[in-house]
Amino acid sequence: MTTDLRENRTPRAILLNMLIAAVSLFVNGFGVYLTIQANIGAGPWDVLNLGLSKSLGILYGNASITVSLSILVIDILLKEPIGVAMFIDAVVVGKAVDFFNWVHAVPACGSLWTGIPVMLIGLFILAYTQYTYMIASLGCGPRDTLLVGLAKRAKRTPIGAVSIALLSTATLIGWLLGGPVGVGTLICAFGSGPVMQLAFATVHFDATHVRHQRLKDSAKVLAGAFHARSSAKRC
Repeated sequence: MTTDLRENRTPRAILLNMLIAAVSLFVNGFGVYLTIQANIGAGPWDVLNLGLSKSLGILYGNASITVSLSILVIDILLKEPIGVAMFIDAVVVGKAVDFFNWVHAVPACGSLWTGIPVMLIGLFILAYTQYTYMIASLGCGPRDTLLVGLAKRAKRTPIGAVSIALLSTATLIGWLLGGPVGVGTLICAFGSGPVMQLAFATVHFDATHVRHQRLKDSAKVLAGAFHARSSAKRC
């Protein structure tokens, strides 16, 4: 990617990266869908989303959006950096899962032996789309931002321990609401990190080198271009 595109210096770069993020997150939703269709227990956050969906009688996507936006509010209260892609994440992934449910893209697995491979395929899709989403440099997801924000405030607690506590809380609440907990929940909880690390290694990607643009800075670039265009028209 060119410097302007990578650092979102122009409106064209921001809009193109928003499209990249949206497409990546839609495919990411297919990865989430596969981990659910593995039918051996959902990932921690999806236990919560599915439990909320079941208890309220709403679509998975609507439950996911509710959870994501709630976490986004917490991120804002924690004064963590917010990017425009975080809002795209909050909406697109959940509704993508609804879409794949609607078209019956993949039947639910009927055994552990078929469920585990489908779960792993889903995790690899999640990992690679996380890479394409992150290179847009428009912000991390609400949950990742929450994890970082909590880890900053629990200074003497390793981020791994904070992550386990956060995932355990989401799983417990989701299970109490009727979300599916099983071996797949453990695979997601403890396998997502290594799978993502492997995927990132294959594309030589270091997530720590990405400089995400904040929402206010994206707005400044877009507003500045709009103002310049308006001034040019008046002249």
